[in-house]
Amino acid sequence: MAYEKNRRRPAREDDGTLIEGRNAVLETLRAGRAVDKVFVAEGARIGDVAAEARRHGVPVVTCDRRKLDHMSPTGNHQGVIAQAAAQEYVSLDDIFRVAEERGEVPLIVVCDGIEDPHNLGAIIRTAEAAGAHGVIIPKRRGVGLTATVAKTSAGAVEYMPVVRVANIVSTIEELKQKGLWIFCADMDGQPWCSTDMGGPIGIVVGAEGSGVSRLTKEHCDFVVSLPMNGQVNSLNASVAAAIVIYEAVRQRNGLPSFHKK
Repeated sequence: MAYEKNRRRPAREDDGTLIEGRNAVLETLRAGRAVDKVFVAEGARIGDVAAEARRHGVPVVTCDRRKLDHMSPTGNHQGVIAQAAAQEYVSLDDIFRVAEERGEVPLIVVCDGIEDPHNLGAIIRTAEAAGAHGVIIPKRRGVGLTATVAKTSAGAVEYMPVVRVANIVSTIEELKQKGLWIFCADMDGQPWCSTDMGGPIGIVVGAEGSGVSRLTKEHCDFVVSLPMNGQVNSLNASVAAAIVIYEAVRQRNGLPSFHKK
């Protein structure tokens, strides 16, 4: 029907994390607000916005204008939309400060390329509930602190320090220099429940499907695996993370691995 064709699509709900329009995005960047990505329509003349984004280390993604049309809460994006973080990021030193203030050895979760916001939100929720001191995510090839991540975390992003880094491998090496042992949750490793995770550790969780990248895995101290006894050969990233995180918590609390009757 012609009527249906000409109807304006309903405006998308604005959660406050999508900043659209040249001036709005430019001023958001200049103000120093945490921005995960800037999406630019192909052919859009907004070189000053792209330059400002790069100056702040924010990835610029060039895409079809229709993608921006779909993202836009108002439909008036002028060829540019910034994806702002739902929560401010912290520094690596802040995570260590949290552990020191609690009088605990660090327990840090490292997300290597988690792209599903629901998985990242669930990991942050588990990390906070387990008493981890921080979560590390990459600037590129991974989801940031979007509104969906915040919602899925059930409020945990308000309490869990999250660091966004340019390079996961370099950050792992920095953690090792600070005395952490790095455990990678992946296939073909040691049984997760028979590995000593009671000290200062980082737990690396890989992307959905592909798992931990080869280079990242090579820089980890240990690989721990969960038994796959069924027909499927992997678990959801957030589920695998939860099991390994709570094994570390069990060991730290001196709890038995099973109860004999």
